[in-house]
Amino acid sequence: MYLKSLELLQFKNHEKTKLDFSAQINCIVGLNGSGKTNILDGIHYLSLTKSAVQSSDSLNVQHDKDFFLIKGLFELDQKPLEVRCTVELGKKKLIYQNGKALDKTSEHVGLLPVVLIAPDDTDLIKGGSEGRRKFFDGLLSQLDRYYLDKLIRYHHFLKQRNALLKQFAETGRRDFTLLDSYDSEMIELSLWISNRRKELLEEVAPLLQAHYAEISQGQEHVTINYETETLRSDFETYFKSLRKKDLITKNSNAGIHKDDFGFLIGDHPIRKIGSQGQQKSFIISLKLAQFKIFEKEKGEKPILLLDDIFDKLDDLRIAKMMELISQHTFGQIFLTDARPERSKKILAEIDSEVSFFNLEKGKIIA
Repeated sequence: MYLKSLELLQFKNHEKTKLDFSAQINCIVGLNGSGKTNILDGIHYLSLTKSAVQSSDSLNVQHDKDFFLIKGLFELDQKPLEVRCTVELGKKKLIYQNGKALDKTSEHVGLLPVVLIAPDDTDLIKGGSEGRRKFFDGLLSQLDRYYLDKLIRYHHFLKQRNALLKQFAETGRRDFTLLDSYDSEMIELSLWISNRRKELLEEVAPLLQAHYAEISQGQEHVTINYETETLRSDFETYFKSLRKKDLITKNSNAGIHKDDFGFLIGDHPIRKIGSQGQQKSFIISLKLAQFKIFEKEKGEKPILLLDDIFDKLDDLRIAKMMELISQHTFGQIFLTDARPERSKKILAEIDSEVSFFNLEKGKIIA
């Protein structure tokens, strides 16, 4: 699988951009603010139907315009696949495969797996639990459409249940029969989703440790601890025991939306005791574990997006990444750099086909 060409129309700072890519390494260079990351985000849209940067699709429409379009031509299983994503202000986002509009964007997720390594990835360590849940849910959603369907269904009932709790508080009237039906759905879905998350972490753990040891040359043991109430044997009783608290807070206080993932070095949170280098090594190792799992489950290498890694990693970690690339560990790679001379020097030492694209204010220049 690889991306042969990409077109961006009125997407962020790209008025109209068309690129033809190498099946191996593609390096996009230009000053900060020139639109390099936006190209990677366009590829991310074609894979996951959403931005890796903005939570709202409308924020990606170019200023003073009313829509954007992203089109990519892929080769998948030795056959051409055209994917289009269109967002028009005030209308539903549409995903097309070979000209056919999909009923639901979720039908597309997982077809074209992608792994992104970006400068703000350490926020997974430093930030709140929501970001960590989104990462692992995104990984599982690309692997298993059934998981994505279950997750969407869970969040639907969570939203409905919280709205009902607020309605109880506002009106003073309580419909416990309806609340019971929401409870039943959320308990069942929480049990299924948490078990799937647990299975994933059992697969991630050895890969994470192996990559960490290789990248950092460190002897520390790193792992991930799944922090959840859902796997306790009395979860259903526990869930229902919190109803009084739910009625007071007008929110659901139990379920998989409360889960967290503890990133540990030794027996301690890496967020508290890990150096900057250890944290970066942990995140890169986690993303490489994601890559390996995709490759194993899908039978092909996902697209790898490397955003500004030369500027954010030290020489040791850059050398390790380049060693992996030179060994043809990955498939198609897209990377960005603000310093063309640096990337050309580093990539000149790799026995791979490399295409360079010079970008200036959202336009390709000679």
